[in-house]
Amino acid sequence: MRAVIASLAVLSLAACGGAVRVEPPKPDGPAAAACQELNGLLPQTLDGVGRTESDPKSPYVVVWGEAEIALRCGVPRPARMAATDRLSEIDGVGWFPDPKADTLYTAVTGVGYVEVTVSRKHRAGDVLVDLSAPIKKALPA
Repeated sequence: MRAVIASLAVLSLAACGGAVRVEPPKPDGPAAAACQELNGLLPQTLDGVGRTESDPKSPYVVVWGEAEIALRCGVPRPARMAATDRLSEIDGVGWFPDPKADTLYTAVTGVGYVEVTVSRKHRAGDVLVDLSAPIKKALPA
């Protein structure tokens, strides 16, 4: 259910100024510091769409396009992820594809979790490839 709520939160546009409404996570300790570093490493343009303001503003949320791609850093471990789940590795980052929400992916790192929602307008694999290098740098295994 959390995955569906997160996906819906990403897709909701705020009425004022066209900012995209995304519920920010609340990481602490090393995850918070790593997520702030990640924010500065992420590209201004991703899969042909530019960064968009999120509402509320948060160093733990980055959105591209009109809620086409959204990243939330410092989220809890995915509820659907079992200890036996195998991750898909992309450029040294393990990704958990949510089996119930085919647009939701979570990077599993040694510091924390990074959730990415990719609309069907984009190829998720291409987006995850572009995000893996900055995630690997800011949140090493």
